[in-house]
Amino acid sequence: MTFEESSGNVFTDLGLSNADELFRRGKIGLQVLRILKQRNLKQHEISELLDIRQQALSHLMKEEFQRFSEGKLLIFLKRLNTEIT
Repeated sequence: MTFEESSGNVFTDLGLSNADELFRRGKIGLQVLRILKQRNLKQHEISELLDIRQQALSHLMKEEFQRFSEGKLLIFLKRLNTEIT
């Protein structure tokens, strides 16, 4: 069995054409989830705060970040009063 060293971006390693975008969405989405978990909010509170429906919240909580644009995920961070750097 042989192993290859990762590039640091699993999507690049898989040869996906939009690897950088998927990687950024993943990083932003995980940051959103980390903040939500720290705040210990109920699902209806999160839906109101992020202004999304229950189905979209379900996708977010299951880390299905490909269902959200990078811009939408950045809006979530802004609504969570998080500085984007």
